[in-house]
Amino acid sequence: MLHSNQQPQIDRHKAAIVRNDLSRPVRLALQAGLFTDVATFFDYGCGHGTDAKKIAEMGYASSGWDPHYFPLAEHTPADVVNLGYVINVIENERERREALHQAWALTRKVLIIAAQVLIGEPGKGHLAWNDGVITARNTFQKYYEQQELKGYIDSVLGVDAVPAGLGTYFVFRDEALAQAFRASRFRSRASTPRVRVHVKSFDDYRELLQPLIQFFSDRGRLPVKGELANEAEVVAEFRSLTRAFAVIQQATDRNEWAAIAEKRRQEMLVYIALSRFGRRPKFTDLPADIRNDIKAFFRNYKQACETGDQMLFSLGQPGMIADCCRASRIGKFVGQALYVHVSALDALDPLLRLYEGCASRAFGRMEEATLIKFRADKPKVSYLFYPDFDTDPHPALHASMKVDLQSLYVDYRDYRDAENPPILHRKETFVTPDYPSYQEFAGLTQQEEEWGLLDHPNSIGTRRGWDERLSERQAELQGHCLIRSKSGATS
Repeated sequence: MLHSNQQPQIDRHKAAIVRNDLSRPVRLALQAGLFTDVATFFDYGCGHGTDAKKIAEMGYASSGWDPHYFPLAEHTPADVVNLGYVINVIENERERREALHQAWALTRKVLIIAAQVLIGEPGKGHLAWNDGVITARNTFQKYYEQQELKGYIDSVLGVDAVPAGLGTYFVFRDEALAQAFRASRFRSRASTPRVRVHVKSFDDYRELLQPLIQFFSDRGRLPVKGELANEAEVVAEFRSLTRAFAVIQQATDRNEWAAIAEKRRQEMLVYIALSRFGRRPKFTDLPADIRNDIKAFFRNYKQACETGDQMLFSLGQPGMIADCCRASRIGKFVGQALYVHVSALDALDPLLRLYEGCASRAFGRMEEATLIKFRADKPKVSYLFYPDFDTDPHPALHASMKVDLQSLYVDYRDYRDAENPPILHRKETFVTPDYPSYQEFAGLTQQEEEWGLLDHPNSIGTRRGWDERLSERQAELQGHCLIRSKSGATS
């Protein structure tokens, strides 16, 4: 038995996991576009060195250091530095802070910080020690709450860490880079309006005009001087970008371009509104492309901020969120909540996107989320994970992450071992009509309605209840198609 005055001998190195692929935090950084063509990478506390090795195989200058496995390796400054699952295995609080400071000192552009977050009670048999536990493997684990982790990083480094996912934060050296990342999270993909009319002036110069078409689709505005790679060639042929775009509009639908511009304006408003939390950046701290967006969509930065603030404050008006949820043409409203597939988030009312943004900006979006649940009666947003959404006609819930925007508390629940998990029905209601499997989902729902399987929905919301209903109606599923069960066919 360990007495209170005894210092345990912790085997920190045993906390290092042997992996064959990239760790989740580094993968998130790659997906976020934080590795430029010439980026360098350093893994502080690299364990067995898998991340450093895999990044090097991608062609980047990459190295790592670990006090046990690579103690002689140099501490190398790099554009991207990873401090992945290090501070949670250090039992000494002073050393924990030192690790943060040393990794930050090596960082030129962005520091990735990841730690274990509390998603349930620590396992039985763990010995409480300091502010964490000693595990059965004689390693130390400090389990953070999501908001606690951000608060700790911010207080130690004097920064405003940006959430990238559960237990993962990015810390940027350059404020403009930080704001570019924040804004990118609310910029959706917009499809380019298709050519409807064959206009000779367009057909002859389609290849030349393609970069301009793509730019407007991405930003919702015309480029300013220096933003378009082939600007000189386009201007030489059409005298100005405005004239060139007029030719594009002749061959396409002007209303579709106007819709793209308005969509980008609303996305910019969501980003600006959310920038009120924490330290709102100065206009000069913003990246040049965002400054140009603001000039195009608003009179000035002050007006953009005022409009964004009005939008944010409107969320607090009684009944506003409830009205938006009930009026949404996208998603399924049931039980005082709107459920929407993540693929449809960009198509939602801007106020609902802002509502979700309040959660994801503070805590990050659950990486594997399938559905987003908007509570209409309480300030809560949940992320629900259904890994078999596309293939299982009635997929079971595997995990959920509920964000309480009032208490700033995150509740994570795991349903993988549940004997009777919640399941989904009417999958087409969660997605937009252009979703690849929409027709297949809708066809199954129509068939189930005709067979009376969806009557009394309160009794079929779980796997057991649904199986009982299928048995009662002598039905079974073959993919997304109903057939008579063998017992029913022979009766």
